[in-house]
Amino acid sequence: MKIRDVMTRNPKCCLPTDSAQKVAAMLRDNNVGSVPVVLDQQSKKLYGMITDRDLCCSVLADGLDSRKTTIEKLVSTDLVTCRDGENVEKCEKAMQDHQLRRIPVVDGQGKCIGIVAQADLALKEQPEKLHRVVAEISKPERSKLPLAA
Repeated sequence: MKIRDVMTRNPKCCLPTDSAQKVAAMLRDNNVGSVPVVLDQQSKKLYGMITDRDLCCSVLADGLDSRKTTIEKLVSTDLVTCRDGENVEKCEKAMQDHQLRRIPVVDGQGKCIGIVAQADLALKEQPEKLHRVVAEISKPERSKLPLAA
C-alpha cells in the first residue's frame, strides 16, 4: 500500500508569522493535534510542524500572550517527511524510529501535500501490525524515564 492511499490530502497549514492563538484555533477547529507550517500559502513549501503540545508547553506554561506571540520560534524544523509514492511500511518505520505520531507528506519541491497520522494507519492497517507500530511510537525515551531512588 502506498502513502497516497492512507494520507490526509491538502492539510490546513499555517505560517511562521501566525499567532499562537490563531494556530490554536486552527487545531481546535480542524480537530487535529498538529499542523504543518509552510513558508507561504501559495507554494506550501514545508518549513516545520507545530503541535498542541508545543503551544501549551511554550506559550501557556510561560504565560505568553497568545495573541501577540508568533509561532516562529516554537516550530519544530528538524523534520521527518515522506513522499506519496512510498510504501506505507517506510512511513511506519520512520514513525517508530523517530517516535512520531504524524509525518508530513511532501512532493519533489518540498510542497506539503498531505499528512500521515497514527489515526490514518489505524483505519487501514491490520490490528496486529498497528499494535506494534503504536507500541514503538509510544515507548518512553530512556533519557526521559524517571531515575530509580
